[in-house]
Amino acid sequence: MQESAIDREIKLLVLDIDGTIAGESNQIREPVKQAIKAVQAKGVQVAIATGRMYRSALRFHQDIGSQLPLIVYQGALIKDPTTQKVLRHLPVAKKIALQLLDYFEQPELRSLLSVHFYINDRLYVRQITPETEIYAQRSAIEPIPVGDLRLALTGDNGEDICPTKVLALSDDTDTIERLLGSLKQQYTPAELYLTKSVATFFEATNPWVNKGTAVRYLAEDILGLESGNVMAVGDNYNDVEMLEYAGVGVAMANSPFDVQAIAHWVAPSVEEDGVVAAIEKFIL
Repeated sequence: MQESAIDREIKLLVLDIDGTIAGESNQIREPVKQAIKAVQAKGVQVAIATGRMYRSALRFHQDIGSQLPLIVYQGALIKDPTTQKVLRHLPVAKKIALQLLDYFEQPELRSLLSVHFYINDRLYVRQITPETEIYAQRSAIEPIPVGDLRLALTGDNGEDICPTKVLALSDDTDTIERLLGSLKQQYTPAELYLTKSVATFFEATNPWVNKGTAVRYLAEDILGLESGNVMAVGDNYNDVEMLEYAGVGVAMANSPFDVQAIAHWVAPSVEEDGVVAAIEKFIL
């Protein structure tokens, strides 16, 4: 742990959902809720930054009583639930989305992948696969099967529609790893942001999008804070930029080792309410 981290004056706490404040139960446990309340009672504001859809993340935002905008889709959408105002929306260009779809539909990949397009906070899929059913159940959303996903990228009047995020999922983690490696060779970071949120989820967003740029926008542009006033807690590769930006970056014990390596501190696992330990150490 960097020595300076524990001396930071934290004014903003940013939390990931899955693997951080919600584990197998898909709920925030009571000790975590109470620790978050204690933080808020000290005057520290609390926000959520997640790869989830807005409609899927909203109940967690409400559970912790956050008064801040909600960062979703890895930061591609930042929306204030109180006013319903969209503060930022940076989608994937239609041309790139079509290129990704062509890649996913190669014969050797098509049967291995469930492809998700997120448009206007709705989930569009080719067909309902077992993987999509599990995802939809955990996210509490209804997927819309359209057969050919290209149809979802053109509006009724022929206008181009750009997805907020593109996701490909597979139970075969080696397939996801190969997919990530191959597409990182095809697209520069200036063209597309590519990451994994869990070992089975490949995610692609606008190149300006990641949780780090989103948290910076919330902290500096909206709240007038500096990075040193921010503590962020996450558990996976899509949290790396956020943990690097924050004055205090905390990784969960259930996170991959190279995510833990960039953190200031490693908290106990999500099933051990590790966020509580992190809050007690750095804020309370």
